Amino acid sequence: MKLHEYQAKEILRRYGVKVSDGRVVEKASDIGAAYDALGGGFIVVKSQIHAGGRGKGTLYDGPNPSTAKKVQEGGVKLARTKEEAIQYGTAMLGNYLHTIQTGGEAKQVLKIWLEQGTDIEKELYLSILHDRALNKPIVMASSEGGMDIEEVAAHQPEKIVKIAIEPAIGMQAWQAREILFKLGVPAETLKQGTKFLLALWDVYEKEDASMLEINPLVLTKSGELHALDCKYAYDDNALYRHPETETLRDLTEEDPLEVKASEFNLNYVRLDGNVGCMVNGAGLAMATMDLIKHAGAEPANFLDVGGGANPTTVANGFRIILGDPNVKAIFVNIFGGIVQCDRVANGIVQAAKEVQINLPLIVRLKGTNADIAAKILADSGLPIIVAAELSDAAEKVAGAVKGK
Repeated sequence: MKLHEYQAKEILRRYGVKVSDGRVVEKASDIGAAYDALGGGFIVVKSQIHAGGRGKGTLYDGPNPSTAKKVQEGGVKLARTKEEAIQYGTAMLGNYLHTIQTGGEAKQVLKIWLEQGTDIEKELYLSILHDRALNKPIVMASSEGGMDIEEVAAHQPEKIVKIAIEPAIGMQAWQAREILFKLGVPAETLKQGTKFLLALWDVYEKEDASMLEINPLVLTKSGELHALDCKYAYDDNALYRHPETETLRDLTEEDPLEVKASEFNLNYVRLDGNVGCMVNGAGLAMATMDLIKHAGAEPANFLDVGGGANPTTVANGFRIILGDPNVKAIFVNIFGGIVQCDRVANGIVQAAKEVQINLPLIVRLKGTNADIAAKILADSGLPIIVAAELSDAAEKVAGAVKGK
């Protein structure tokens, strides 16, 4: 679960991480009062969306950048007067911000964050995330932080520092100092900087974060480290330990179909293709998507209905898939291990009648009682295309999409 910058900074503040004072605003009429509450002067106005690259983004009056009218360059603006803050904030609220991380469509800005300006000496980068190869958390840091960190990673990887953290003991003070030395911070910053990094580790560990990124992490002219921005995501598998976070979830930032799928307890991720996939098991789902691409089509989603697929589960899966207007065919690929194939076949027949599927439906069932399942599908009277093997199924799916 991702958080907005202002929500993440509130968590950082609780753990003693130095952040700027700010105000969240949802209505343009409140911008002036928020500016005054922060003491006026130099204020930063920031769009609040779940995407990076906001500073280099572009605001439009609609979600499609190719047809919408440009409103303003930059989703993060520096305001030196109240009038500028109102101008920039008004241009952001209600309009759509397109960045390198929002994909083809822009995201609507429903909230902005006004923050006190910071006297910056140097911009750095730091993140904590899980390294699957090491099976440990790592700290990634760079002396070249800011809006061009992607360019640094691509063209100057030697400037990226990586330090593995032993999860049983957590980040140690000597590791924090090692990171600071490699970032080139001055000696007088080491004491405050060490506390700063150890506090960040506490946030990552105690709050069950899956990713914590500070970009930029700034060194101020007074010699302090300061979290100027924060991207933060909770590990969904640990949310049961943090029931208070339910109020932090912003459903307007999530794909409506993914939200609906979560209500049905389905593992669903929307993609950009034209073949709706319904599979049991994450590994088989990934292999199925690969085969669809190899056959010349494109998967429209990842959908794992789990080992206990039943008529209700299958029907809900069809509803989610059919909610995507890009889907031109549906491929159901079930391996009958935990669940028997004939049970799935009965579920498909029942669900297909209930949901009224009007797209080509290709079904491959393998495993326990696969022969009984094939007869159930054949006798159903429904226009179901039955496939025996994966390669055969992928070809039939690609043919259905292409109208062959």
